[in-house]
Amino acid sequence: MLDTKSNAVITSIDQVTAARLTAILTNGGALTRGAVASFAVRDGKGNWSTNARLEVTYSADAQGARPARLFLKMVDAADEEEPFDDSEVTYYTRDYVDVPDAPLLRCYDAAWSPALKRYHLLLEDVSATHLEAVEKGPSLEHGLALAEALATLHARWWGGARLAEAGAPIHDAAHIRRFVAIAQPGAGHIVAEFAGQLQPHWPALMAELFAHHPQAMLRRTQDLSGFTLIHGDAGHGNILVPRAGERPLYLIDRQPFNWSLTTWLGAYDLAYALALGWPVELRRQCELAILERYHATLIGKGVRDYPWQQLWDDYRLCVALGVYVAVEYCRGGINQRLAFVWLPMLQRALTACDDLDCRALWQE
Repeated sequence: MLDTKSNAVITSIDQVTAARLTAILTNGGALTRGAVASFAVRDGKGNWSTNARLEVTYSADAQGARPARLFLKMVDAADEEEPFDDSEVTYYTRDYVDVPDAPLLRCYDAAWSPALKRYHLLLEDVSATHLEAVEKGPSLEHGLALAEALATLHARWWGGARLAEAGAPIHDAAHIRRFVAIAQPGAGHIVAEFAGQLQPHWPALMAELFAHHPQAMLRRTQDLSGFTLIHGDAGHGNILVPRAGERPLYLIDRQPFNWSLTTWLGAYDLAYALALGWPVELRRQCELAILERYHATLIGKGVRDYPWQQLWDDYRLCVALGVYVAVEYCRGGINQRLAFVWLPMLQRALTACDDLDCRALWQE
């Protein structure tokens, strides 16, 4: 049950006390005896949050798991241009609590205030053993581990019946059109100023994509097999991987905007990771094996009536969505500050569209 009382939300590190940590860890079963004696704070900052790492010391009689390090994330979700809601809180406290092998960090405490549009999460801190995937770089073994992790999440809410249970119906036509319309101006800005960084046929391909791909998305929603709750931002900055080995990995920062795709084809999360983030040659070498592992894991988790060919076509449909993701950075004009992010993403997404003949999906 979510605690929605505004006074329960931690908005400042000053509100954290040893007594409050003791109560949280005791209620969560991580402290079965004794108390938090003290803690030290190391501050940090995220794109949409203020973060702090807590180094915890316990009383001599303390028993239980007694986590030595905790990660506190405090989020102001009321940005006027990019508002979002309690999705990240429900990610940890509702959506996958009955999935024992879910690739999520342990959450000791969470609260969301609709009135304040703020929330906090108190998570395990795995920085001693894990790092962001971007720091390690992709590999086939990493891709296979990611496929297993995503399939584990996706299987929980797979298909129309389970999405209804979650209160997360498939996006309607208005939502899909808004998602596309928000990104579309960016394509014009990029073509006008960065044509030299694009293959000669890519401007026409983008124009065709924006004209016809949304209708292909709408057609696909007529069959709910393949749809689930998605992460929506499974880039290498939102994946924590072991410093040694590839498992377990953790998917973090599910923070969709109010126009994002949240109930969509599970293949989108894999397409986001591979087509937008991986070097082209490595993607070409590995994506088939990764998709096969994803499909096999879904079947192992009880998913039925989702043939391989459907996954392959869904993946191709979602690879084309990567173009929207990349050009959205420039929807208000060229984003020079982040050109090192969106331009390679766009180049990789369009290359993947060529490789996989994504045009054929909206020409049918």
